[in-house]
Amino acid sequence: MLEAWASMKSFRPKSASGEDPGIGSGEPAQSRRNGEVDFRKTKRSNATHASTTDKDACLYRKGAGQESRLCYLGHALMENRNGLIAAAEATLATGTAEREAAARMSERLPKGATLGADKGYDAEAFVEDLKAREIKPHVAIVGTVSKHGLVRKTAVPPEVAASLGYAISQRLRKRIEEGFGWTNAAGGLAQVKVRGLAKVRAVFVFAMAAYNIVRLPKLLMPKGDLRPAT
Repeated sequence: MLEAWASMKSFRPKSASGEDPGIGSGEPAQSRRNGEVDFRKTKRSNATHASTTDKDACLYRKGAGQESRLCYLGHALMENRNGLIAAAEATLATGTAEREAAARMSERLPKGATLGADKGYDAEAFVEDLKAREIKPHVAIVGTVSKHGLVRKTAVPPEVAASLGYAISQRLRKRIEEGFGWTNAAGGLAQVKVRGLAKVRAVFVFAMAAYNIVRLPKLLMPKGDLRPAT
């Protein structure tokens, strides 16, 4: 999740006149401040509201119980052997963006490859698309239980889930969080400093490329040698 360079106060009804709430009409333009707005019990969605400072930013929350924020989504494809980022892109923050981006980035994978992913990708359409392209879906099984006590059906074939390769992929896939963590802490992308999807995509891909460059000296270092490679 890439927090947008836009305040929640800028997220206003699309039909609004554009006037800043809470600002006196007699104040000089240069002395105006953001008006105070009470968002309690008001319904806001991307269908009815938009940011006045970043029209591409969408209201999104990562999971239940978390607050909604104006943001974009960053996606990455990692190779398992060395943990390097093989592909990256940023998209609008929608409920299907993660699977759609994964489907696009996985198009470059050869037949017979495996693709590890978390529980959010355990969807029939996504898994069937991988199978049609002869890519083994090493996707984490959701396994959630409904209020009626029924376990949600998984789209991952039983023979795949029981394989040794599946277990290895599930262990290694978590390394992708290292790339995301680096872009937030060292890459300065905890909140992007640009506006618009094109610019956000550019800085995210650049940050992921920089992450690879930072990792390469360690990968090139001879085993047992603590000195940096020359």
